Amino acid sequence: MAALLSNSLLYCYILTGLLSLTNPAKTTFHPLHVSTTDISLNPKDNQLEITCTIFTDDFESALEKQFHAKADLNRADMHAAMDVMVKNYVNAHLQIKAGGAAVKPNYLGFEINREAVNVYLESAKINTPKNMEAEVSLLQDLYQDQLNIVHMTVNGTRKSTRLDYPAKKAVQNF
Repeated sequence: MAALLSNSLLYCYILTGLLSLTNPAKTTFHPLHVSTTDISLNPKDNQLEITCTIFTDDFESALEKQFHAKADLNRADMHAAMDVMVKNYVNAHLQIKAGGAAVKPNYLGFEINREAVNVYLESAKINTPKNMEAEVSLLQDLYQDQLNIVHMTVNGTRKSTRLDYPAKKAVQNF
């Protein structure tokens, strides 16, 4: 029985491999729609340091949908225009509260990291919060299977929340 099962699996792998040769998959396709948002309190300067990591192709599609303009985050000659779009998109889809008070992060910029885009923000100085709240709706206007993972770190304690569409709010106590 085990030999029959292993042979069946072998034939399935061979058939799948042959089919992929005749109909190659799109190179930018990935089966997951996921982003991560890392919000960390830097204890030296009491500022929140925020990094959003999003698949480049998904992010470009979201930017095009929201702003009705071509988005190409890889082109150096479009970087200034993309900076404006990225800043406005992230500001519209990420809100943070620390200790119950709204935090308005300052956009620092973005960079391409292989298949993903890292977007960097930081807050003004804040008091060390006992709790944090983040409302994250990145790419939820594009994908109904969107998963946004939110990491929050205060005083070396890291807590994470998984936000499956349509959930948007992550709350942590420290």
